Amino acid sequence: MKSLRTLLPYFRPYRLGISAGLLLVIVSNLFTVAAPYILKMAIDALEQELRPELILRYAALLAGISLLAGVTRFWMRKLLNGLSRRMETDLRRDLFGHLMRLPPQVFDAWRTGDLVSRATNDVQAVRMVAGPAIMYAVNTATVATLALGLMIWIDPMLTLWAMIPMAVLPPVVFIFGRQIHQRFEKIQAQFSELSNFAQENLAGARIVKAYVREDAQAHRFEALNRHYKSLNLSIARVWGLFHPSLMFFTGIGAVVVLWFGGGQVLRGAISLGDFVAFSFYLTLLMWPMIALGWVTNLFQRGAASMGRLNELLGITPGIRDPETPVAFPAPRGAVEFDDVSFGYPGGARDILHHLSFRIEPGQTVAIVGATASGKSTLAALIPRLYDVTEGTIRVDGTDIRQIRLEALRDAIAFVPQEPFLFSMRLRTNIELRQGEEAAGAPLTDELRSALAVSQLDKTLAVLPTGIDTRLGERGINLSGGQKQRATLARAVHRDAPILILDDALSAVDSETETAILEALRDYMSGRTSIIVSHRVSAVRTADLILVLDDGRLVERGVHEDLIAAEGTYARLLRRQLVEEELESLERRRVAGA
Repeated sequence: MKSLRTLLPYFRPYRLGISAGLLLVIVSNLFTVAAPYILKMAIDALEQELRPELILRYAALLAGISLLAGVTRFWMRKLLNGLSRRMETDLRRDLFGHLMRLPPQVFDAWRTGDLVSRATNDVQAVRMVAGPAIMYAVNTATVATLALGLMIWIDPMLTLWAMIPMAVLPPVVFIFGRQIHQRFEKIQAQFSELSNFAQENLAGARIVKAYVREDAQAHRFEALNRHYKSLNLSIARVWGLFHPSLMFFTGIGAVVVLWFGGGQVLRGAISLGDFVAFSFYLTLLMWPMIALGWVTNLFQRGAASMGRLNELLGITPGIRDPETPVAFPAPRGAVEFDDVSFGYPGGARDILHHLSFRIEPGQTVAIVGATASGKSTLAALIPRLYDVTEGTIRVDGTDIRQIRLEALRDAIAFVPQEPFLFSMRLRTNIELRQGEEAAGAPLTDELRSALAVSQLDKTLAVLPTGIDTRLGERGINLSGGQKQRATLARAVHRDAPILILDDALSAVDSETETAILEALRDYMSGRTSIIVSHRVSAVRTADLILVLDDGRLVERGVHEDLIAAEGTYARLLRRQLVEEELESLERRRVAGA
């Protein structure tokens, strides 16, 4: 239950409403316990004098009490359950915001389906604690206190006999509660596994179909689903045994009351009205005993889910704003690496080793190297997607760790190696506005320029509704080249002083690439541009070419000088030319056939 302490701050904004709701719980129970007492008065009065108007008077009083109890119960549910929904929204909002602040390495370690399960299913279980569980816990305590107090007032000895069987209930509740907690943790973990498997197969549906794995994946899903069912059945068996156990012991109490209470009436020790009221109060006391099991179940489920959420909320963002950020008003775009080394957290070795170089404002610099030489890692360090292990990266002479993250990243337009598009309109993906603009809105000059530079304007005609085409998950209804051009248009539209292209044209045909590079030369004028590419055509006109080999900077210079040096760059160029020639021969052979 300690895990539920994290939920306490979410009660504070609604403490007045929650207090009013809990007060209504108590008031409604006062009306509830008043009804048997009025019935007792009616029976005792009718034993002495049987008059129709007396019956009518007590009947009207009982109806009024029941009406007031119903109204207060309606408002207590409306307040407490409604506020728990607001707390659920707050918790889910904070969880999502926390996830958005975490660095990429966290998402490398956590599966998407597991995160989605915790943000939906577990938050819902916690909501049941914040609302129904607390409401019924107070309701149970109030009814038990009032009913037991009135039972003692009517006959203390009869109350003692009636409560003997119920003394067994606390240990029974404890044992069953522990079993429910353990089983529910396993259920939530299995639900995460099931959600992740479904998410991966839906996202990778084309791969599944291409390799004819539909039946195999369906069988694996069925196995996960069966295990999830068996876990749910295990908790259903515990819960099914829990409820009858409570009913059994409360039923024994009712038998005891009937036997000894009936004898008390026959001996004249208590009146018939007292016996009837006592029986009603025992019945009212049975509901708290039964509800205690349900409330325990909700608290145990909520505690298990809150524990899973605390695992996420307890992750400290490794990349955070500095405590005293320096001013960064108008960046010019100078980038400097000073003896920079980097290794991924938990990795056995460094990816980059002691890199030192400087990029002047407005300069175009190319980063080349063989596969896995560290090119993309270098590009990701500049906007602080990761922090360096050793050394310093400076922008305009300022250590980027001393700049607010928002200010630093506002100065950078980044096109990642793998293009990512959201399930929104193409226009919204490029502009990244907070809300979607209405379809058919005129193009702004900035958007028109971004489409032209990326050559995306030439493909809008083939899309169903042009720039207002709604994209599928990850832009699945676009080709690889179209997705890369869309992410390039997004970066151009940002109009930042630093542009980073991480192999951003690998899926674009050579003709389109030439047109894009030509347009980019004009756009990049006056901007610091860092181009990571394996194509010589994309880097040969750069002001400076940096060559990486196994994370080390082995060459630097312009295209002609590097070719003349006959080093790593020249070997990469020759290999690429051979590959391109072989691809050209294969295309001609296929065309001839």
